[in-house]
Amino acid sequence: MKTILLIEDDTALRENTAELLELSNYQVTTAPNGRIGIDKALQLTPDIIVCDIMMPEVDGYGVLAALAKNASTQHIPFIFLSAKTEHKEIRKGMNMGADDYLTKPFDEEELISAIESRLAKAKILAENIIKPITVEVEKEDSVRNLNELKNLFDDEGEITTYKKGESIYTEGDHSNFVYLILEGVVKTHQMDENGKELITALFKPDEFLGFTSFEDNIPYQESATAVEKTELAGISKQTLKDILESNKKVSLELMNVLADNLSEIKQQLLQMAYSSVKRKTAQTILQFVKVLDKNPSENIKISRGDLASVAGIATESLIRTLSAFKKDGLIEIEGRNIKILDVEGLEVME
Repeated sequence: MKTILLIEDDTALRENTAELLELSNYQVTTAPNGRIGIDKALQLTPDIIVCDIMMPEVDGYGVLAALAKNASTQHIPFIFLSAKTEHKEIRKGMNMGADDYLTKPFDEEELISAIESRLAKAKILAENIIKPITVEVEKEDSVRNLNELKNLFDDEGEITTYKKGESIYTEGDHSNFVYLILEGVVKTHQMDENGKELITALFKPDEFLGFTSFEDNIPYQESATAVEKTELAGISKQTLKDILESNKKVSLELMNVLADNLSEIKQQLLQMAYSSVKRKTAQTILQFVKVLDKNPSENIKISRGDLASVAGIATESLIRTLSAFKKDGLIEIEGRNIKILDVEGLEVME
């Protein structure tokens, strides 16, 4: 029976996860913080460690660093478990030597799959079965999942920064690059036959931007503009194409991401087509809060034109609706800033 050391400061999550793992025929030892976790790892030498990042006394990074210095523990597979979704935070852990990470909330299948795959890899390495044939094969194999693809963008991509309102690319430009958003928010948009801007999607950090056909020089079908200060990492479509052709798993994970994006756009189009002006306005405000990664009680600063464009209504109609929301105590308005006072009221708006 394989042994797992689970280091997690949230009591309920620690106990529930331990029970789940025990039901999957693992022997589980737990620790409520990083300091105790280090001591138990040195005492028990578990087969694998699952560790939270944000903890008192010693955080997950400290645990990983301490165990990496000890010959008896430096080989143990290490999986980060964290509510942190920022790409750079996850990348920091992976660069320190972590084998994988799971973002809370996770499901049972994700956790068991991650543990099984890391234990299998550790067994193979211990038996010295895997031997890199060439440097090139080793490099291709290093991109094993979507997270490592994002690391490649960050490590080897061309980094560019854009000011708020600055154009990233324009409809009709040749689409030779695909981007990963490292910081900021980007809107994609088109002009209708009357010259009115229609926002087609909003993209936040850790999301991909600029996907078109993989054929060379196919033009972008829409424009992209920075909603706020933005940093991108870009790689050529040919480089990405080579990676996807050599790794089926990465291709499937990327397809799932793009399918989710299409589903969200479909829901937005249905909202634009069939919802009332009040509901469109309410849902658009909530959407911007989500994309901008704001707490609903914080001010969001967004142009009325962008709100109207995403909602699919006239700017004048949006302004009148915002005034009604303010009168009803749903939001507070100060200049271009909007603060939500009643999230539930906006969510149930009809």
